[in-house]
Amino acid sequence: MRIDILTLFPEMCLSVLGESIIGRARENGHVEINCINIRDYTLDKHNRVDDAPYGGGTGMIMQTQPIYNCYKALCDQIGAKPHLIYMSSQGKTLTQDRVKELAKLENVALLCGHYEGIDQRVIDEIVDEEISIGDYVLTGGELPALIVADSISRMLPGVLANEDAFTLESHYSGLLEHPQYTRPFEWHGEKVPEVLISGHHANIQKWQREQSLKRTLERRPDMLEKAELTQKDKEYLDKLKNSKA
Repeated sequence: MRIDILTLFPEMCLSVLGESIIGRARENGHVEINCINIRDYTLDKHNRVDDAPYGGGTGMIMQTQPIYNCYKALCDQIGAKPHLIYMSSQGKTLTQDRVKELAKLENVALLCGHYEGIDQRVIDEIVDEEISIGDYVLTGGELPALIVADSISRMLPGVLANEDAFTLESHYSGLLEHPQYTRPFEWHGEKVPEVLISGHHANIQKWQREQSLKRTLERRPDMLEKAELTQKDKEYLDKLKNSKA
């Protein structure tokens, strides 16, 4: 899979993408992630990519021409139109389900805005969807783009050690993940739950599932409406709810 980040600050993105799991995945060829400098495509002799907004207001607006030329150059390079996502606080909030869908695509491009945003005309012409990472505003789209690139990349074959690394974690299955423990067995007077050292895999899986259900009920009950629940899950949840009544 190929991911391209269209940005005014490629070094900022590359410094993150070269580290840890994603850095190794890039080196090993499991995912190709490129950072393209929009400023390289401006026709302005002073290298400007922004101007004051029509109608007045504070801040500057990124212009259509540098973004469009950057995008067209990318299309020519890969010989196809990538799925272009504009990182915007006005977009739909990113979810794990959407990440799963994006991970099936061959080419994804992430457009990072800056200043007070981007000229609407270029958004209307080339952007396929707008995505937000939450109901707050940042100084630019680079951090959200890195989050999207990371979340997609870790879903790809070979990036993580095994599929369980993401299929058992929070949000993937529609529930929050169960508590995790490691050595030492006792710390500050608190011991690891005995079931986890019992060696009885069925009991361990039952405990993990129940803890996942309990944590989701306590912290994100809204997620239970869409989660795939068995009859045993529902009975356990009813038991938890009745115990608090």
